[in-house]
Amino acid sequence: MRPSRTAVNLNVEVGPVALRSPLIAAAGTVGSVVEFQQVVDFSLYGAAVAKSVAPVPWEGRIAPRIAPTDVGMLNGIGIQNPGVDVWATQVSPHIAAIAAPVWGSIVAHDIDGFAEVAGKIADTGVAAIEINLSCPNLDGRPFALDVDLTTQVVASVREVTDLPLGAKLSPDAMPITPIADAAMSAGADWLVVANTVMGAAIDPETRRPLLSGLIGGYSGAAVRPITMRCVLNIAADLPDAPIVACGGVSDARHVVEYILAGADAVAIGTAHFAKPKVAQRITKDLKTYMKKQSVSALSEIKGAFEPW
Repeated sequence: MRPSRTAVNLNVEVGPVALRSPLIAAAGTVGSVVEFQQVVDFSLYGAAVAKSVAPVPWEGRIAPRIAPTDVGMLNGIGIQNPGVDVWATQVSPHIAAIAAPVWGSIVAHDIDGFAEVAGKIADTGVAAIEINLSCPNLDGRPFALDVDLTTQVVASVREVTDLPLGAKLSPDAMPITPIADAAMSAGADWLVVANTVMGAAIDPETRRPLLSGLIGGYSGAAVRPITMRCVLNIAADLPDAPIVACGGVSDARHVVEYILAGADAVAIGTAHFAKPKVAQRITKDLKTYMKKQSVSALSEIKGAFEPW
């Protein structure tokens, strides 16, 4: 059998943004992006999302705040960050040297805080802004579990910037489609589906929780079917909503699976901790898959799964 001569193109579009690759480095897994450029080949990514920043410095939780589980990991870092002012002066001057567009990620405890950070980070050279509505490490109810709060946050950010906006949702939202619809209606250009799942674990020997804050974010391979359900639900109910799927991606098959479900691009997160160069293998295997399947562009298979 002769090998396919199909010329493959990894370019994708996520709302108004054109990307050279469907791979996006997920927020929180490559730091500010700047400090990871020596170990991660960002030229293989369509974009890289910096760790979330807040209106003022956040110290985060005390240790232990990261813990492995049988499958995947728990984190309860508490979004430790230097605050947007420090980020703007110490980090942003270096992002132009990154071999991929850098997206800023913003977080806050209140609606005005999101708008404040968005207004400041928009002037730092980031190519887009990801609104972190969904982190389970914040005290209180995450914004991404409430339709009205989601609407208010996204609308407040949209008012202060013309940059492309992604809204990062929570898989804990049940149902998730009303939240997704609210984010898009308020001005988001795409949806990031999704963040970690709220989880916890206890050590039987010490009888202590694995995280100092007890509840944290669970990520890794085991969350992929959960995220897949979210992507399928949103793609079915909101077919015009661009989607960046994020959850349990570690090889090319996972990328294809999410695109078949209706995603436009796919973010890699936890896999970076085990294999920082994971994008090299995924890119190679993704091209091989496309050639074998005679797929010239990933848009050809978006949402093209075959139902029973």
